[in-house]
Amino acid sequence: MIRNAIPSDQPALMKLEVATGLFQPNELEEVSAMMSEYFSGNAGEGHQWIVDDDGGIQGAAYSAPETLAGGTWNLYFIGVHPNEQGKGRGKALIAHVEQTLMAGSQRLLIVETSGLGSFELTRAFYRKNGYTEEARIRDFYAAGDDKVIFTKHLGS
Repeated sequence: MIRNAIPSDQPALMKLEVATGLFQPNELEEVSAMMSEYFSGNAGEGHQWIVDDDGGIQGAAYSAPETLAGGTWNLYFIGVHPNEQGKGRGKALIAHVEQTLMAGSQRLLIVETSGLGSFELTRAFYRKNGYTEEARIRDFYAAGDDKVIFTKHLGS
């Protein structure tokens, strides 16, 4: 069941972040700070954490509007517990985000990820769900680690 996250979900969300293995310790600190701002009501208008709750948090996504562009949103996080990957949970989460944004007449969703080989499945996931690689910034995160930017237009 996909639902809006509630404050009591924060510990399970952090466990999910760690379990995905996609984040360095400093990045986990940043995600924790984003969650804290969100659950304290200080994240700003439109920010949304959603969770896939099936007897516990199996996946989650966090999206927020781009402050300097009308109708453009960022998907800052999407993750599914490794034991639950390949079961359609990620697809359901990203579809939920997209449907929510389309219902609000939003027009563009942006996703950024790493260009490292260990993120190939992540990039394949975005492509499979209709995202286009829009840009690549070489050596962005570190030498040899590009930032890959995907976009998806949300309707007309």
